[in-house]
Amino acid sequence: MRIDVDVAVVGGGAAGMAAAKAAAQAGAKTLLLERERRLGGVLDQCIHPGFGLHRYREELTGPEFAHRLIHELEHSGAEVLTEATVLAISEGPELRVASPHGLFRVRARAVVWATGARERPFGPLLIPGPRPAGIFTAGLAQKLVNIYGVLPGKRALILGSGDIGLIMARRLFLEGMEVVGVVEIKPFPGGLLRNVVQCLEDFGIPLFLRHTVIQVHGQKRLSGVTLAEVDERGRPRVGTEKFVEVDTLVLSVGLIPEVRLLSPLLPREQTHRGVVVNGYLQAQVPWLFLAGNALVVFDLVDTVANTGEEAGRNAALFARGELPPARSVPVRQGANVATLVPQQIVPGQPTTVYLRVPRPFARARIRVSGGYEKRAVGLRPAEMVELSLPGEATLGLSELTVEVIPE
Repeated sequence: MRIDVDVAVVGGGAAGMAAAKAAAQAGAKTLLLERERRLGGVLDQCIHPGFGLHRYREELTGPEFAHRLIHELEHSGAEVLTEATVLAISEGPELRVASPHGLFRVRARAVVWATGARERPFGPLLIPGPRPAGIFTAGLAQKLVNIYGVLPGKRALILGSGDIGLIMARRLFLEGMEVVGVVEIKPFPGGLLRNVVQCLEDFGIPLFLRHTVIQVHGQKRLSGVTLAEVDERGRPRVGTEKFVEVDTLVLSVGLIPEVRLLSPLLPREQTHRGVVVNGYLQAQVPWLFLAGNALVVFDLVDTVANTGEEAGRNAALFARGELPPARSVPVRQGANVATLVPQQIVPGQPTTVYLRVPRPFARARIRVSGGYEKRAVGLRPAEMVELSLPGEATLGLSELTVEVIPE
């Protein structure tokens, strides 16, 4: 069986639903493919508030935010197929899809890749010791507690201070587990400041900066970990080792854009492990657009949905042959810029640039080649900076350099 559409959207989370809605509203015959039984992605297990403040001007939980997007999608005219897993993508473009009803192909004029991100697992951390039960990624621990109502253990340590790790420290504490602390290898927390306050400080959960786990212990079940302080290069300091008795280790050590199926088509950008895109969120394969955490890992789901809408609109224009020619010029990372997306822009077109800094800055100027400059306060690595550039700011440039200058 083959299904022919104008725009195929892969992934039914916030970015995918927003992309499918926008593409359908732009007049494209749109199909959204989601591998789970229901739409929403990770939002369903994020039962804490804090979503929607920018997009809907009110505070929502993750399921409430998903419900809003599902309602918008249902009124857009886009078709949705759940329990549909994309197995491969090839030129055409063509998607090979598996579902309970069998295998089928989807031919499209444009594809929006909105598959989100995956958690970095325990293996790549290269921590010595056995591999006992009791080691979970933060997202898995969240799913166990919030979806299945199962506690992962009795006494937990969180490794990494990303937002989901901070949120799970509070969640496990509220559900009756003893949380001995959150350990962060860097000299500053990896999550949003509001989560440090609301999830740790408000509940007396300690945060150990410049510390890491250097060994795990236990046979069938985790019995404890060895902590150590680290130097400025992240190396353990001899003599600072300390054994901590825990039966649960929760990992919050970063997310990686889920773009593995795109590897045969495109090289990855090394800084954030994603795909190179231009100002239209269009990949070097011109029929492919990326959105949300598959593009780069964002801190706010509101921004994820916004990139979905932009990618969906541009995909619909491309499917009709109406997307303006993309004579792209490179975007360069200047001083104090750790992450920068897109990696190319179309000169003269309004462009939104997303960037992260490598360390906190109380005050700084964000300077863009061509003379555009913006002052910023309280820059932190956990928070994505959104820089909206008018078309005249990039007109005539052969390349665009973005740098952050501390004040």
